[in-house]
Amino acid sequence: MSPKSDLEKSNTNDAEVQASPVLTTGSGLHRRLGNRQIQLIAIGGSIGTAVFVSIGAGLAKGGPGSLLIAYFFYCCFLAMVNNCLTEMSVYQPVEGGFIRLAGKWVDDAWGFMAGWNFFLYEALLIPFEITAINIVLTYWRTDIPVWAVCLACVILYGLLNVLAVKAYGESEFWLSGGKVILILMLFAFTFVTMVGGNPQHDAYGFRNWNEPGAFAEYLSTGNLGRFEGFLACVWSAGFACVGPEYISMVAAEAKHPRKYIKAAFATVYFRFIVFFIGSALCCGIVVSYADPVLRDVQLGSGEGAGTASASPYVIAMKNMSIEGLPHVVNALLITSIFSAGNTYTFTATRILHSLALEGRAPRILRKCTKQGVPIYCFCVVMIFPFLSFLQMGDSSSTVLTWLTNIITAAGIINYVVITVTYIAFYRATVAQGFDRSKLPYTGWFQPYCGYIGLAWMFTVVCCFGYESFTPWSVDKFFTNYTMVLLAPILFLGWKLIRRTTFVRPHEADLIWEAPEIDRYEEELSLVEPPVGFWQEMVGSSFWRKLRRN
Repeated sequence: MSPKSDLEKSNTNDAEVQASPVLTTGSGLHRRLGNRQIQLIAIGGSIGTAVFVSIGAGLAKGGPGSLLIAYFFYCCFLAMVNNCLTEMSVYQPVEGGFIRLAGKWVDDAWGFMAGWNFFLYEALLIPFEITAINIVLTYWRTDIPVWAVCLACVILYGLLNVLAVKAYGESEFWLSGGKVILILMLFAFTFVTMVGGNPQHDAYGFRNWNEPGAFAEYLSTGNLGRFEGFLACVWSAGFACVGPEYISMVAAEAKHPRKYIKAAFATVYFRFIVFFIGSALCCGIVVSYADPVLRDVQLGSGEGAGTASASPYVIAMKNMSIEGLPHVVNALLITSIFSAGNTYTFTATRILHSLALEGRAPRILRKCTKQGVPIYCFCVVMIFPFLSFLQMGDSSSTVLTWLTNIITAAGIINYVVITVTYIAFYRATVAQGFDRSKLPYTGWFQPYCGYIGLAWMFTVVCCFGYESFTPWSVDKFFTNYTMVLLAPILFLGWKLIRRTTFVRPHEADLIWEAPEIDRYEEELSLVEPPVGFWQEMVGSSFWRKLRRN
């Protein structure tokens, strides 16, 4: 019996599953996310603490030249992953995104590993963001009780995510909008100050690229040290540059998934260039990698580690004696970091629910409220934010480092999963004579994007923790490679327990949910036609008047 039939049978027998927002219901009752909400949620997941704060660690280790080159190359390879995921997710916008695709087209054990890896990745990002909020708050005061901040975040995340999907979408829409404003503000600050628009009237331009230089030494000296600095920037990019996976995860809750999700994936390339590569460039312009405050905060080389604002931009503003603006930036930083944690809470809940639907998590986790919120999954996810209370026993910077190292590997494993799944999907289309040109979106330069992306991501995930070997450090090894070691254990364990087999190309179910999704979109288009991003932003009536004029 196919997984689709199993799910339909489950929906018939279990009242709790009838309320779940799965595609196979065909009613679209739980599809409440519009175009603008999808776009801003995608931004909310991709722009987090790393772009504003953690990027400074890469700058301090590798210098501005290494940082820019590393972010550029990493984004190029990540674009290849996005190209793979777009083709699959637009064609099959199922709940659970690429996780269910992995189990459907590769191996059930592959889907099990992918699901739990991504769940842990998202769940651990929640306390990471709360820890980052505590660090940023220390710009104003160092006596704010850590427990109070942690508890406040737990309560707010709980309230925002236990509400209906539409309420979450609205909250994330406004929070993510603040991120866009902040990043554009920082880009403007960089340009204005570098041409002389600062209290000192100092047109410093690219001075920090010349003094002390574009490439920093890290761990070793000479050319080897500069290469290791570049590698540190690659690892930084591996943590900061994300995004495609979040669009895949919300695909099943979009009103018009084929159109809205396709549009959201298309803007990913723009976000790579502007948000990630642009941030790497601006960060290296405004502050020197040798700045003592930057190194003190990001590398923990002094007594002030973790007790000052860690954003390179705020450090630069203080160095230029700019008053007022650092406070505005710091306030927006807090809302941006909070927004990222809100997105991770939502995504982790949906991942756990999709695992339960596929029998990869306890059956009780299938239960949803009338508003489509997986209530028991939500309760499990809300345990993870309490890990942020670890700061009370150690410094915030230490906890942040632990979480960063564990999370980075899990994030890159997601991209390994996506590329392997796409390669399996592509091989199935060839074996079955499936015409890819008829898909809602056809990826370019395939299947080579899949193979190149896989080779890059596999290399990065295996090598990014090499620092733990020079010299050998048990603590660093386990924080860097915990998820790398856990992934094969999850895969082999489930494969042995369930005796799963790899899906052969000529046996893969390429049709799956496609007819029902097509039918749903055709029916919905008659009563609620899809609208563009800006049309939804300003209102349909205003847009019609504008077009008539």
